[in-house]
Amino acid sequence: MEESDFWLDNVRAQKTIAECNQLKSWTLPYQEVQQRFQNVEALLPEAEESKDTELMADLYEELAFVEKQLEELEVRKMLSGEMDGKNCYLSINAGAGGTEACDWALMLSRMYLRWATKRKWDIEVLDTVEGDVAGIKSITYKISGPFAYGYCKAEKGVHRLVRISPFDANAKRHTSFASIDVTPDIDDDIQIEIRPEDLRVDTYRASGAGGQHVNKTDSAVRMTHLSSGIIVSCQKERSQIQNRESCMKMLRAKLYEKEMMERKAKVEEMGGEKRENAWGSQIRNYVFQPYTLVKDTRTGYEVGDVKGVMDGEIDGFVLAFLKEFG
Repeated sequence: MEESDFWLDNVRAQKTIAECNQLKSWTLPYQEVQQRFQNVEALLPEAEESKDTELMADLYEELAFVEKQLEELEVRKMLSGEMDGKNCYLSINAGAGGTEACDWALMLSRMYLRWATKRKWDIEVLDTVEGDVAGIKSITYKISGPFAYGYCKAEKGVHRLVRISPFDANAKRHTSFASIDVTPDIDDDIQIEIRPEDLRVDTYRASGAGGQHVNKTDSAVRMTHLSSGIIVSCQKERSQIQNRESCMKMLRAKLYEKEMMERKAKVEEMGGEKRENAWGSQIRNYVFQPYTLVKDTRTGYEVGDVKGVMDGEIDGFVLAFLKEFG
């Protein structure tokens, strides 16, 4: 990278930088954990000898942090799949349940936004479809960060909510569903053939909250791949050309994932089988009433702190999935 002609080939340079960042995502956390453990190791005898309870408490807290970081590095060793280190697209679609499901999709979108922020990933909204009464019908995020796809693939599937409905005057308990789809963001050098006759492109006006038009031109783009039935859309950019480019990139990613899944015939390795978005097909249950519990049906991992989960504390579920399914 220090060579004078490094930037003459911009594509090669970007690829080299990406590889370096990938290596740093392993070496830097390891070096940090090693240094913090050595600091504790050096200070612990002194704290025990002086009976400094405050220092002892700080050191044990530091050891707990080191243990947690080591556990995460151990899990990351399992992320050896071809796409695990990539950025990804995460889409949420409201399922059975009408307005309830749209509100649930919005709640999940906030949960993933907070989770990504806690992990210091970059997250941007590419497309949103508002609910008729409340919430959202769908939303697509692009998540960028070390091993984003490797972690996010654990969330792929149907998520079920049980709660007292805020939209029901009789305060009855309702069950709602939303599905999560996760696709790796593939490199430009991976060739995926998309025939023009297989592609239908629709344009429409981008809209924001409350249905207000973001602009007065048909800048939003929806692409339908006719032979596979895959649909992608983007309204993030004000330019139709830029939204087309984003759509094409998402479509290539989804087609590539589809090809990989068919070739390997191991849907589980791609983050879980995508099932019908309704009763009996969920990967995780979120119960708000009559008790509080979030339980993953695949691993059996569960916690009672529903509020914490909805605030983005889902690492336990993701790590449990990766330990069991890799």
